[in-house]
Amino acid sequence: MFKFSRKQLCIPYGLFLVLFVIAPLLVIIYYALTNGEGQFTLSNFTDFFTDSNTIGTLLYSMFTALVTTAVCLLIAYPVALILANSKLKRKSVLLMLFIMPMWINFTLRITALKEILTAIEGNLACHPFLNTIIGMTYDFLPFMILPLYTTLEKIDKKLLEASNDLGANNRITFLKVTLPLSMPGIISGVTMVFLPVMTNYVVLDMLYNSTYIMGSLIGSYFNAYDWHNGSMISIVLLVIIFIVTIFTNRLGDGVGESRGASLW
Repeated sequence: MFKFSRKQLCIPYGLFLVLFVIAPLLVIIYYALTNGEGQFTLSNFTDFFTDSNTIGTLLYSMFTALVTTAVCLLIAYPVALILANSKLKRKSVLLMLFIMPMWINFTLRITALKEILTAIEGNLACHPFLNTIIGMTYDFLPFMILPLYTTLEKIDKKLLEASNDLGANNRITFLKVTLPLSMPGIISGVTMVFLPVMTNYVVLDMLYNSTYIMGSLIGSYFNAYDWHNGSMISIVLLVIIFIVTIFTNRLGDGVGESRGASLW
C-alpha cells in the first residue's frame, strides 16, 4: 500500500498554483510595466489615470456593479427569506427553479433574454443601461440567492421565538435578529456578484450594448494585440478586487465578533 506524506500530496497543488496562477500573473505584471520595446515604464498607468475616458469607464463599471448588486440583493433576500421560512416539504424544488439558469448554457440564456427584450422594446439600443442591469441581474441572481438561503436556513428559529416572547414585533425581530445574523450571507452574495459584474462584458456584447465597461476595455486591447495596456487594466482591476475583498472580510469579521453581543 502506498503512503504519501503531506508534502508529497501538496506537490500537485503547488504545480497547479505555479503554472496557472503565479506564472500568468507574472506575465501580466511584466506586460503592464513595460512598453512595446520591453523597457520598464509606468506610462501605461499614468496614461490610464490621466485619461478622462478610461476613468469614466472605470466609474461606469463600478456604478453598474453597484446597481446590479443592489438589485440582486433586493430580489434575492425576500426570495431566500421566504424559502428559508417556508414549511413546504419540497422547498428545495423551488430553490432549484431559481438556480436552474446556472445549469443552462450561458449563450443560450442571454440569447433568449435578448429575444424577450427585443419583443418588448423593439430596439435594444434605446435603453442600454436598463438592458445591462437586466442582463447582469438575470445572470448573477442565483449567486446572490444561494449564500443568502444557506445563511437564513441555518438561523436558529428559537432566537426568533425568543424575540417575539420578549415583545418584539415582526419588524423589530427582522431588524434586530434576522438581518444581523444573515450578514455573512449578504457579504458573500455581494462579493460573488459585484466583482464579476465589473469584468463581465459578454452580456453587453450579446445585448448589442455599445457602452464600455472595464471588461470590454480589456477585451478591446487584447483583440488589438495591445498586451501592455490590457495587462495594465487587469492589474488595476486586480487591485480593486483585492481592496473589496479585504473590506468584505473585515466587515464579515466585525459581524462575527458582534454576534455574541446583545441584539437590543
